[in-house]
Parts: sequence; C-alpha cells; structure tokens
Amino acid sequence: MMTDIIHLLPDSVANQIAAGEVVQRPASALKELLENTIDAGANDVIIIIREAGKSLIQVIDNGCGMSERDARMCFERHATSKIQKADDLLAIRTLGFRGEALASIASVAQVELKSKRHEDEIGTKIIVEGTEFKGQSPVSCQNGTSISVKNLFFNVPARRNFLKSNNVELKNIIEEFFRVALVNPAISFTLYNQERILFQTHAGNLKQRIINLYGPSYAQKLIPVEQQTELVNFSGYIGKPEFAKKSKGEQYFFTNGRFMRSPYLHHAIENAFQELITKDSFPSYFIFLEVDPKTIDVNIHPSKTEINFQDIRSIYTILNAAIKQSIGKFSLSPTIDFEVEQSMNITELPAGTTIKQPTITINPDYNPFEKTVKPQNQFSFPASRSSVQAMNDFYKDQSTIPHVDLPSTNTRLLDPEQAVEPPKYFQIKNSFLVTHSKRGVIIIDQQHAHERILYEQLIDRSVSRETSRQQLVIPVTIHLTPDDLHLLQAWKDHFSFLGFDISGFGKDSVLVTAIPPDIEPDDIEGLIESILESLKSTTQDNKSSRLQLLARSLAKKISVKRGKKLQPEEISSIIENLFACKVPEISPDGKLTMVILSFEELLQKFKH
Repeated sequence: MMTDIIHLLPDSVANQIAAGEVVQRPASALKELLENTIDAGANDVIIIIREAGKSLIQVIDNGCGMSERDARMCFERHATSKIQKADDLLAIRTLGFRGEALASIASVAQVELKSKRHEDEIGTKIIVEGTEFKGQSPVSCQNGTSISVKNLFFNVPARRNFLKSNNVELKNIIEEFFRVALVNPAISFTLYNQERILFQTHAGNLKQRIINLYGPSYAQKLIPVEQQTELVNFSGYIGKPEFAKKSKGEQYFFTNGRFMRSPYLHHAIENAFQELITKDSFPSYFIFLEVDPKTIDVNIHPSKTEINFQDIRSIYTILNAAIKQSIGKFSLSPTIDFEVEQSMNITELPAGTTIKQPTITINPDYNPFEKTVKPQNQFSFPASRSSVQAMNDFYKDQSTIPHVDLPSTNTRLLDPEQAVEPPKYFQIKNSFLVTHSKRGVIIIDQQHAHERILYEQLIDRSVSRETSRQQLVIPVTIHLTPDDLHLLQAWKDHFSFLGFDISGFGKDSVLVTAIPPDIEPDDIEGLIESILESLKSTTQDNKSSRLQLLARSLAKKISVKRGKKLQPEEISSIIENLFACKVPEISPDGKLTMVILSFEELLQKFKH
C-alpha cells in the first residue's frame, strides 16, 4: 500500500526557503529594512553596521511606528497593510511590506524590534530568533521603529560560510545604501560602520544628494536630463563626457522610485555618448523613470531589480534622444568668440619690462644628413647578467640556418663597402616582433611579451622589498567613488608593495605622491580606476595571490599595446628582457607571447 508523499512544510522551513530568495547576504537584509523605513514615512534614518553586517545590522527610523498588534503581526508571512485583493498588486507604488521581509530575515537571524507610534505613550519590544518567538513586552522608546538583525545565518552555517570577506560584504552594503539614499534625497541618512560614520547625508534635492555622496567636485560634473512624454517621464543627471571614468559604479536607473538594472537602456545611454568618450570609459548617470505601474512588471526577480516594460523599444528611443539633447543643450566644448580678432588679443607687459631682441643661434658643425633621432617614450629595461647570458645562449648557434647562395648578378647591385648589416630584429604591423635563433623564426606578440616582463619585475621588486619609486613633483589628488575608495583602502598595502605611495584617504579622494618607475605620470587617475575595476571581480584574500593579481592587472594596463610603433632600442629591450624571464613563453594571463616556426617547417613549405 502506497502512502501519500506530498505534505505541507512547517512554517519554519518555509520561511527559510523564502529567506533564500529575499536574504542572500547582509546587503539584501539591509535593503529590505530600509524600504520598510521609507514606507513608514521616516525622514531621518540611522544605520549601524558591525562586521560588514554579519554580527549586526541595525536600522533606526522616526517613521509612523507600529501598534502592539502590528509589531507582532509583521513577523508573520504574507502579512501586509497594502494589499487587499489581487488587483492591488498591479498598482503598488510603495517598496515592500514588513510581513514578508521580516518573516524571512527573522528565520535566519536573531531579531529585536522596538516600535512606538507617535500617539502612544509606550512602545513594544519583540524578540524572534530563527522563527522562534522569544518574547513580547512593553518598552520605553522613541517614536518610530528600531530593528536589530544580529548574527545573520547563525542557524544556517552553510549559508554563512558562503559569505564573502568583510571588505566585499561592506562594499555590497554601501552600494545598497547608495541606491536607497539616491532615490530618497528628502530623507536624512547616517551610516555607521564599526562605530565610525561612513556617510552622513542631509535632506535636499537630487543634485545635493549626489554631491553629498560623491563629493563637492560633482557640482561641476553634472548635466540635467528632463523629458516628459505620454509613455514615460525622464529626469535626473548625467556626467559630462570629459569626466567619464575608467571604472563602473556610477550608473543608476530608478523606475517609480525603485532601483533597477537594464542593460538595454544602459546601451541607449552609451550610444548617446558614442565618440564623446573612449571605449574603455564609462559614462555616469542617475536617471529616474516614471511610468504607469500597470505597464511594468517588477516581480520577475526576487530582488525586484529587473523590470519588464510593455514598450521598451520606445522608451529606449526617448531616453537616447533625451541624453543627446542634454549633451547638446549644455555647452560641453570650449567656445570661441568669433567677434574678437584673436591675433590682436595680446596680453600687456608689466610696466618697466625690458624687451629683448630675438636672436638666432647657428651650429656650424650641424650635419643634416647625420641620423641622431632620439627615440621617444623609450622603455628603460636594464640588461641584467641573466638577460645578456640568455640572449647569448639563444643566438650563439646559427649552424642550422640553411645557407643559400644568391646569383652573382644580385651581389653586384650593392657596393660591398656600402653594405648594411641586416637588423637582428624588426617589427611587423606595429604589433609583432620578429627574430631568429637556432630553433627557427620567432614571432613575438609585443603586448603579451611586455606584460610578462613587467609582471615579473613587479613581483621581484615586491618580494625583495626593494621597491623603487618615482616621486611626483606635484602630488596628484584622485577623486573616486565610495566603492572604489573603499576597495583602494583595502588594497593599499599591495599598491605600496608595487611602488605606489597613496595617502590622505578623505571622503571622496586620495593623494598619490609616488608611482612605480615604469609608469608615465600622465593619467594616474585613469590608471588607478582601471586597476580597481579589474580587481572588483576578485574574491581572493590570500596575501600572495592578491599581490600577483594586482601585479598582473597593473602590467596589463601599462604594457605597450599592439599598434604602437617601436624604436629599434625598444624592440631590442623587449626581446632581450623577455628571454630573461622565468616564464617567457606565456603572458601573466596564460596567453602565448611567441610562436616559433622551425626551419624544417619553412623548408617544407618551399618544397612544392
């Protein structure tokens, strides 16, 4: 006799399953708590974080508060004050409801809630641990609600073990905080981490909020965007093209007050910036969309960051046109006053200045036919004993090179006294270096080879602690996003091992006083932004692996690229230093640095 196999799950298990969708990490728990404070009408919110949210996430608001019954009911699944019938789901403009989020969070954490309505004299305190109700009691507290989420995933060790490092989790928390703070500029927020204020914002408009979060330099970087149509209304700001960054992180879409991701609409903005920024740069934007709630579906993803639009193509076209209009409307390029004769615009000299007659200096020994061109941007690779020895070994045996006697008619074309020795190496297509050895013809990828050389030099310097630096005559101030600033602070020691001196970590900037000797000090800000962007995907915390990762990223950024014409000295330097490397055959990314075509293979091709 067969027994029934389908049964209802206990509420405790069902809640933990729901928590798997709603609460993946501390940042997602914070998101739910912040949305509740906004829906409660708060205008002042305090957030307290400890151990990147793993031990404590506390959110304190001055919203409407809850009655004794509501405070108890908010921990029940499917409890809400906003939905009475199914049709209400299509018209929701608020963010969430306490009953779903708190039930999920309480199932995987120890939660303490204190809440009091403005009209009540006493508040309510409730403690829940892993879906187990621990107690309810009256409490004296301020108006509003305070929720403390302690020891997240304490009862689900497997989930807790999958959390990233504190640096990564705190970065996610800051990003979630920014998403809520940007879309609610009328609310004051204060974010504490380990008893220290990370961010403190004051109520104001959107531009003030952006400047408050990203720093005062953004006052000159923003261009307003405004477009109203029957289908959609756009508002917000974009960054001026000249301030485009080498790292992502300042791209925000909000639909009806909710953060969303949309690669399709992101492309509309990228397309509008085409030919105004370089391919490796990212435009900044803070764009708000207002649409009829009935024309979108926000429930296609548990985190509600993906939205379906009924007419996404039309919205794309309108957004693209609005961005182009804003870029064109606000003068972004230098203007020339054509009414003024520029040739006569001469600055007056100070009184008493003596005017010297121009003189011409002639060098009688100058020979215009003598070639003494000095190569520019020459790589300074000192030839070590190992590199010289390696090259000698590589080239010493040329006996296998087939000897071909050319017809005597060809030899008469050149005067033996004027014959020029053929170069040992040469460049093809400004991308590949060609030489030969006893093994055959060698074709070298100049970019991959240079990456390998720089990588090993950086590692050798850091290991020996003999890191050389070039001190900057004028220190460079770099403005970074909060995410990048936090990441740079976490990697500061590793940057130092490779030759950077970075200090003065402020709210939105750092001071660079020295850089590695192999780097041109032209665009230090863009270089550091690019390196940070490549580091964002890593989760490695091992000290040696972190150093290798940073060295690999730095070598990739500063290496000579394909398409660059090299001087003979530069070609020689790359080839000699490549064969002195410990692993000359592959780049730090595991790509080939060279291809060797043996003489036997060449002879085979000429046999037919």
